[in-house]
Amino acid sequence: MTDVSARLADVTDQPVLERLWLLFRHDMSEFSGALPDPDGTFRSDRLQAAFAQADWAPYLLSSGPSPVGLALVRNLTAPTRVMNSFFVVRGARRTGIGLRAVREVVAKHPGPWEVAFQDRNVAAVGFWRRVAIEIAGDAWTEERRPVPGRPDLPPDTWITFNARAGGADQWVKATDSARSF
Repeated sequence: MTDVSARLADVTDQPVLERLWLLFRHDMSEFSGALPDPDGTFRSDRLQAAFAQADWAPYLLSSGPSPVGLALVRNLTAPTRVMNSFFVVRGARRTGIGLRAVREVVAKHPGPWEVAFQDRNVAAVGFWRRVAIEIAGDAWTEERRPVPGRPDLPPDTWITFNARAGGADQWVKATDSARSF
């Protein structure tokens, strides 16, 4: 089993997360049609908010010494937390790292969660449904919601589930003894 950690990033991690953000936005451009800005970067307001706003948290995902992804969480003080952005580099996908990282992040903020994705992103559809099942069993919901202010875009799919405190430890023990995926 590949080792993974999800730790709260600080300002010293920001350059690494900025580079991972470029990879993430490049991957998402396939579904959004977004092109880079004239300087070759992509819009990064969500990443900047994660470092600047108290209601957000940026996480750096690592496997050993290597950064392998990021997670941006918002609405930390609201009744429902939102996984605003989640990314794992292609070389680490399909290894279980993403699922373990999500478990670790949501366990740090127990309670209700929501995550949005686009149906065109078939890998995300399967991944987030699997996350919901692993975390909440059959106690999760899925619905389509219009993108605010963007009637030209197809609706986002939103998955809602509840994460218990200590959920990551319980999940690791369960999957170590019986790998189901």
